Amino acid sequence: MKKTTFLTLIFILFTCSVYSQQTVKTGIEVLRERNFDILKGKRVGLITNPTGVDGRLKSTVDILFEAKEVNLVTLYAPEHGIRGNFTAGHKVENEHDEKTNLPVYSLHGKTKKPTPEMLSGVDVLVYDIQDIGSRSYTYISTLGFAMEAAAENNVEFVVLDRPNPLGGEKMEGVITRAGFFSFVSQFAIPYVHGLTVGELAKFLNGEKLLERGVQCKLTVVEMQGWMRNMNFIDTKLHWVMSSPHIPRTESTFFYPMSGILGELYGYNIGIGYTLPFEVFAGTNIDAEKLANDMNALNLPGLIFRPIHFRPYYNHAKDIEHHGVQIHITDYQKIPLSLIQFYFLQEIHKQEPDKNIFEENAKRINMFDKVCGSDEVRKQFVKNYQVKDIEDIWYSDIPEYKKRIEPYLIYK
Repeated sequence: MKKTTFLTLIFILFTCSVYSQQTVKTGIEVLRERNFDILKGKRVGLITNPTGVDGRLKSTVDILFEAKEVNLVTLYAPEHGIRGNFTAGHKVENEHDEKTNLPVYSLHGKTKKPTPEMLSGVDVLVYDIQDIGSRSYTYISTLGFAMEAAAENNVEFVVLDRPNPLGGEKMEGVITRAGFFSFVSQFAIPYVHGLTVGELAKFLNGEKLLERGVQCKLTVVEMQGWMRNMNFIDTKLHWVMSSPHIPRTESTFFYPMSGILGELYGYNIGIGYTLPFEVFAGTNIDAEKLANDMNALNLPGLIFRPIHFRPYYNHAKDIEHHGVQIHITDYQKIPLSLIQFYFLQEIHKQEPDKNIFEENAKRINMFDKVCGSDEVRKQFVKNYQVKDIEDIWYSDIPEYKKRIEPYLIYK
């Protein structure tokens, strides 16, 4: 009896210690503290993935399934699946969740928007997925489609809010232009959008940016303790990889630095190696010179070092590459999304006869869609100078900040 009591005390102390280190409570934790009040008496469908966890890494699936107050009836899987068992680009299949035996409907296969049949018997859709703050990440596209379906089928919609890991102050890139909307640029927002998923949902709903201007009955369960100047490290929360190539908290910063360039397939950005999104490399690059040239730019918050490696998989597997690894020294000061254009600027000096866009012409359309416009590329290739696109890249931000102001939850 004494041993049991002692172990129980140790467990309680450990639990208190874990929570005392947290500076932020996520939406699922706040909802649980409220005894799931807004879900009582309703049939619940849950859109989530492995990032939907509480501060002790318990899955939102399990939390809602085990709660006596909640009738969880259906699960919906975004890209990579409910349990994270599908890799990038692979279609997610309909299945039954092995742990709960609940039906799982895929939202990343033939169907990206819940159908009336998928929503049959559901009163409220709950969304709990960790975003990474960049427009091209598909989870927010799934959010938008699900909100549309909820509006069209008279289903309530609840967002369990989570931090924007880049913070709420960084906003970069053009607003998506007409003709360039896609599943990787679904909304008229900048490439680095500066919103939590809850704020984004309010913005899309309030500004009637969903298909045909529909609006759903939306509730956002707000976080406690999060502020706009916080990145994910500041929250003291555990990072759960949001996809196979976003394994660490820092990966959310590297993604917007190189992800647009990665759409061309012309240079290696660490996909296929152990540093996804953290390198710029090619087979004929002078790594030492490139590192010196990138460092000479004095880009705030960054240092570049020479790197040599062979990718383990993906295209150019086993072929030796040379380039630079990006190192972050100050998260607040980094100019995120233009870094890849600075790389193209400097590498053009080494390889002036190489036209990365002509060599990868079939990928230009995807590059432009992720950029949100072809204007950026067309202006940049005239001289390969970042200064030529800075005004374009940031021109939409002042008006965007004014437009989102009514929908901001956190200060």
